[in-house]
Amino acid sequence: MHEHLSCEEVVELTTDYLERALPPREASLFEQHLNFCDGCELYLDQMRGTIDTVGRAREADVPVETRAQLLTAFRDWKRR
Repeated sequence: MHEHLSCEEVVELTTDYLERALPPREASLFEQHLNFCDGCELYLDQMRGTIDTVGRAREADVPVETRAQLLTAFRDWKRR
């Protein structure tokens, strides 16, 4: 791996970073990038907020129509 990460690489690694699944070297490069990139830091904060919000949602909280739309979108995405 090279000595720095691009914004695209940070986006691709965000889930692993949040799950603490990155090897130490990659985690260090990820954090170094955040020190200099406000856009990626904002993206990471938004992902944390989304995870926090979704983590509190219960199936009963999601309207039936919205649930059907989400399931269709995920099925279509998976087929691609």
